[in-house]
Amino acid sequence: MKILRTPDERFNDLKDYPFEPNYTTIKTKDGTDLRIHHIDEGPKDGPILLAMHGQPVWSYLYAKMIPFLTSSGVRVIAPDLPGYGKSDKPASREDYSYQNQVDWMVDWLVANNFQELTFFAQDWGGLIGLRMVAREPDRFIKVSVGNTGLPYSPDVPEEVIKEVKAFRDSNLKLTPYSMMKQVREMDSGKTHPGLKFMYWQKFCWDTVDLPTGFLMSQQMGKNSIISTLVNYVFVKLGISSYSPFKSDLAKAYDAPFPDPSYKMGPRAMPSHVPIIPDQSLEEQKKAREFFATWDRPFLSVFAGDDPVTNGIEQDVLEMCPNAKSAPHIGGGHFYQWSRPKELSELLINFIKEN
Repeated sequence: MKILRTPDERFNDLKDYPFEPNYTTIKTKDGTDLRIHHIDEGPKDGPILLAMHGQPVWSYLYAKMIPFLTSSGVRVIAPDLPGYGKSDKPASREDYSYQNQVDWMVDWLVANNFQELTFFAQDWGGLIGLRMVAREPDRFIKVSVGNTGLPYSPDVPEEVIKEVKAFRDSNLKLTPYSMMKQVREMDSGKTHPGLKFMYWQKFCWDTVDLPTGFLMSQQMGKNSIISTLVNYVFVKLGISSYSPFKSDLAKAYDAPFPDPSYKMGPRAMPSHVPIIPDQSLEEQKKAREFFATWDRPFLSVFAGDDPVTNGIEQDVLEMCPNAKSAPHIGGGHFYQWSRPKELSELLINFIKEN
C-alpha cells in the first residue's frame, strides 16, 4: 500500500488549533505501517470523551468544543481518520472501504489501550465508531451520537438501486451548488434519500481536486459575497487549494492536502455510505443487533436541522431501545463548530451523570 504523509508545516499557524500531536503506528493487512494522529487534551485523570469526526473534515472540527470540555474536567481524545487531518493517507481508491476504516481504528484503539470511554461522533465518525464500540464494548461506558447512524438498507427497491448506480456512472458534471441543492432535499420525503445523497457521492468522486476548504467554509463560516465569488472562480478552475483569498476555516480544511493526490479518502468514502445494499450489509446487521441489547447509557444528540441526517435519528432510537434523545440544538450538519457551547454542555452533563 502506498502511503502519503502530509508535511508538518502544512499545519503551522492554524487558528484555534494549538494542540500537541500524538501518533500511533498500526499495521495494515498487507503489512504497511499506517500512522494515525490524535489529540489528547485535558486532565489525564478526568473522564474520557472519544470524539470522532466525519468526512471531509478532521479533528480541527472539535477545536471550539475542547476548551469547554477540558475546563469542566473532561479529557478529550480526538483522532484523525486515515486519509484525513494529520493521519497518513493511503493513496489508492481501493485502499478505502468501510471495513478498512473500522479495522484501522479498532487497531488504533487497542494499541492505545483506552478504557472507560464515553463515545461521541458525527457523520462518518459515527458509522465507523459505532462499529468500534460493537467490536470492543468493554472499553466503553457510555455512547452518544448525533447527525449520524448505522445505515442498514437490505430492502431498497431495485429501481432505486439501478438509478443510484446509473447516476454514479453517468457523465453528468456537478458543481458545488447543483450538488448542494439536491442534498438539501434529502429529508423532503418526496423520494428515497439515496436518490439525493448520490449527488454528494458523485460530486466527491468526480472532483479530482475536491474543494474541501471552500465547501467547509461555506457550510461552517460566514463569508462575504465577494470572497465567495472569488474563491468559487478557483473552484471552477479546479485549483481551489491555491486561492490566495481563503478564510481561516478554508485554510484549516485544505491543510491536510498539499495536492489532489492526498484527497483520495474524502473523495472515496462517500461512495461507501451504505444507502443501498453493499458489502457492509452483514457487518451492519451484526452491529445493530449488538446495540439492540446495549444496556449502558446511550444519548442521541442530533442538531435537528440537518437535512442529511434528520431522518436518521428515529432509526438510531429504534436501533438502540436504551437510547435517550437530547433536545435539538440546531447548527446544521457540523454543529460541533456552530454550536460548540451547547453541544459541549449536553455531553458534559451526559458524561458526569450517574
